[in-house]
Amino acid sequence: MHTPPSSSPSSSSSSSSGAEQADPSAVRIGALVPLSRPGWVEAGRHLLAGLDLAVREVNDAGGIAGRPLELVVRDTAADPQRAVAAVDELAGLGVAALAGEYHSVAARAAAARADALGLPFLCSSAVLDALTEQPTDWVARLAPAQSHGWRIYADFLLGAGHRRIAVAAEPSVYWASGTRVLRDHLAPRGGRVIELDLRALAPAAVGDLLVEHGATALLLLVGHPEPAVSIVRSVRRDQRLAEVTIGAPAGQPEFGSWATALGDDGSAIPFLRYLPERLGPLGARVEAALRERLAEAPSFVAFEGYDTIAVLADVLRSHGVDRARTAASWPRVAVEGTRGPIRFSRTPGIGVRQWAWPPVQVVDRDPAEPTRFRILRTG
Repeated sequence: MHTPPSSSPSSSSSSSSGAEQADPSAVRIGALVPLSRPGWVEAGRHLLAGLDLAVREVNDAGGIAGRPLELVVRDTAADPQRAVAAVDELAGLGVAALAGEYHSVAARAAAARADALGLPFLCSSAVLDALTEQPTDWVARLAPAQSHGWRIYADFLLGAGHRRIAVAAEPSVYWASGTRVLRDHLAPRGGRVIELDLRALAPAAVGDLLVEHGATALLLLVGHPEPAVSIVRSVRRDQRLAEVTIGAPAGQPEFGSWATALGDDGSAIPFLRYLPERLGPLGARVEAALRERLAEAPSFVAFEGYDTIAVLADVLRSHGVDRARTAASWPRVAVEGTRGPIRFSRTPGIGVRQWAWPPVQVVDRDPAEPTRFRILRTG
């Protein structure tokens, strides 16, 4: 998911206990998280909950060779410039590595800066294929590349009989990349992508174009809550579009705020999430702990946060806190994560070390019970 960047209040500082720590023996990990708008704050809260839970468990188990692990959090607000400033600050504070980030544009800026500084960065949640312009050994990623997940989504659309698919898109490198993935995958298989530029359209005008083009599916490549919520309401209330499927591959319906804003209108909107059909023992235990911490069901983003620290803690225990040794260790990672065994490899077209691949699902909220998710396809 991506929210276009803009200016916002200065970033806050926190750690695993909610305030900066002064323990000189601590091993510090810098965490990049969207905690204020225009960042997706709800996603940031889930990501931080996973990071923080894992840090606490590492410390309960003795830390890193007896040294406590400390999380130093910086709010990126989905802003690339703030992300770069945070990387610079965290590097100066002596962090052993960077973790986190949800928004692709902020993660891409952070990855470029981390590469330039020689600072290991394990990206938790951003999916943009071109996370770095050139191949680097300093950056690794847990989330699947956008091209991988969105091809699975495109196959779901084809399997459901959709051949004329409209995308309502806002301008951004993330949405443009997603549109390109869909077009390139659908065209050879008889599908057509119809682009609707929301810079020139009001939500109410989307319906007329869907009818004009004979589209049977509308994909929301837009920010949440707006204009996504307004578009959904408009389409749901247009009797001409009763048979049109609304989709949101970037995952907007994953979080509770979607159901709160849209109620029944927010159900039956397929989206991507990165969870297995059934969690194993570790995943089930972490899910219970995250549910207690968040006071709601954890999203896949919370699991990504937890797995990020699990990987970094394993690397730091095995190879020490030297930054170059950490970066050199990505190919040797073999960690049991909450969603399966995690290993990194070089993947064609991807410039960073990549977990290929986390489990992928296409799911939606059940119209009969909008708090329950239905699994429509796995990949």
